[in-house]
Amino acid sequence: MGLVVLALLQSSCSEDFLNQTDPTRVNVDLFYQNEAQAKQALNGVYGQLQTLTNTAYLFGEFQTDNTTIDLNPSDRGGAGGWEAFEFSTVNSGNGEIANLWNGYYAALYNANLTLEKLATADIPDGPKKEIEGQLKFLRAYMYFNLVQYFGDVIIVTSTLAVPEPAFDLVRSPQAEVWALIEKDLNEAIALLPEKYAAAGDKGRATKGAALSLLGKSHLTNKKYAEAITALKQVTALGYALNANYADNFDPAPAKKNGVESIFEVQYQGDNDLGEQSSFEYVFAPRVSKGAVTGFAAGGNGGRNAPTNDMIAAYEKGDLRKDISLKTSFTLDGKVYPIPYVSKYNYPHTIVQRTNTNWPVLRYADVLLMLAEAINEQSGPTAEALDYLNQVRKRAGLAASKVTGKTDFRAAVLKERRLELAFENQRWFDLKRTQTPAQWAAFMNAHGAAERAKPTIDRGNVPFNSTDYVFTENEYFLPIPAPQILINAKLTQNPGY
Repeated sequence: MGLVVLALLQSSCSEDFLNQTDPTRVNVDLFYQNEAQAKQALNGVYGQLQTLTNTAYLFGEFQTDNTTIDLNPSDRGGAGGWEAFEFSTVNSGNGEIANLWNGYYAALYNANLTLEKLATADIPDGPKKEIEGQLKFLRAYMYFNLVQYFGDVIIVTSTLAVPEPAFDLVRSPQAEVWALIEKDLNEAIALLPEKYAAAGDKGRATKGAALSLLGKSHLTNKKYAEAITALKQVTALGYALNANYADNFDPAPAKKNGVESIFEVQYQGDNDLGEQSSFEYVFAPRVSKGAVTGFAAGGNGGRNAPTNDMIAAYEKGDLRKDISLKTSFTLDGKVYPIPYVSKYNYPHTIVQRTNTNWPVLRYADVLLMLAEAINEQSGPTAEALDYLNQVRKRAGLAASKVTGKTDFRAAVLKERRLELAFENQRWFDLKRTQTPAQWAAFMNAHGAAERAKPTIDRGNVPFNSTDYVFTENEYFLPIPAPQILINAKLTQNPGY
C-alpha cells in the first residue's frame, strides 16, 4: 500500500525516463502540454512493462509443470525468493511478491496520470485518441494480470492530491476488476487504429491487441459467446501465422513484430540505451559459460528450465520442440544433459544485451482461444477443429480428429502448452480450466514426479518437506506483507 500512496502522489524523477515511476523531471502542471510530451509519458508506461516482464516467468511458468530450476548447490540465496515459486513455498514476505505489486501500481500511476493530463493537452483529436486508447489498453492489461495474480485488488483509475484518501483504499472484488478491464478494452477498441502510419510506431497497442485481450478476458470468465465475437474480429484484421514458428521470436528487423505478432513487450539490445532483454542469459544453464549465449562473461541463471514432463509432451515430428528448448549443451567437448529454453536465443553483439521481444499476444493464441471458446459453447465443431489444426499444421503435425467436448478441451490445452511454451501463459491457462482443488491436485502430482526424479541433478541438496506441496489457497498469490502493515484495511488472501 505504501507504493500505492507514493505512486499516487509522485511528481518528479531522475533523468532515466523509462525506469522511473513518473516520466518527467518538471512539475506535472508544466508537462503533458503537447503531443510530444504526451507520447514521452506514454513511452514511459511501455517502458515499465519491461521491468514487469523481466520476472514474469516466476509466476507464469515456475508455478506450473512447464519449468524447473538448474539449482546451485553452493548458493542457496534464492531459496527464499525466486526459488519459492518453483517449490510452492511462497509467503507474504517474499520480496518478488512485493516487487510485483509495487511495479504494477507504479505503472498504473503513470498511466492514470497521463490519462488525466491528456484531457486538457493541446493535441489534435486523432493523436489524442490513439494515445488514450493505448493507455487504456495498457491499464487493462496490467489489471488482467493483477486480478489473476492476487484475486481482489485495489482499483485505482485516478491520482490523488493528498495522501490521506489512499489509506482508505481497499481491495475491490474480482468482478469489479474484470468490469474495469472490459470497459477499458471496449473504449480502447473504439480509439485504436488497426495499424499505425509511422514505421516507428510498430509494436504499439492496436485495435487487434485490444480485441484479443478482450476475447481472452471473456474466455477467462467463461463468457464464451462474447469471447468468440471479439476474437473473430481479430481474424479479419490481416494477421496470419508465420510459415516458420521461429520467426515469432527472431529479433531481426525484417521479422520482429511480424505478421503473427499482435502485442509484444518491446526490447532493444546491442547498445547502451538500457532497453535490452536478457532472457537468454537468465534461462541458460548455470555452468554453460558461453556455450549457450556465445559470451563466456556474464552470469547464467539456470532458471525456467523445461521439465521432463514438458519435454515428453511434444509429439514426434513437432517442429516447435527444437526451436523452443534444448535438452543438452556441449562445453569443452563434454555433453551436459541439462535442458534449457532456447526460443529467445539469437545472435547479439554485447553481453547480456539482447534484442529479443517478449510475446504477449500472438495470432496462434487467438486461433486456439477461438477453438476453446467454440468447443465450450457448441462442442468440437468443424470450425473449432479447423482453428486447432491451423496451428498443428504449422508445427508439422497431422490434423487432429479428436471428438467429444472433454477430449477436445484437453487437446486444445495441450496445444496451447506447446505452442505458447515459455511465454508465461501456462499458469493462467491451468487456472482458467481448473478449479482450485483440481489445480492443487494436478500440481501435487507434478511435484511428486519431480521429487521422485528431478529433471536436473540437485547436487545432493535434499528437498524440504514443504517443497512441491501445493494447496488450494495458492491459486492466488499473497498480498505483500508490507502493504498490510501500512494499511490495516487491506485483507490477506486465505492461507497466507
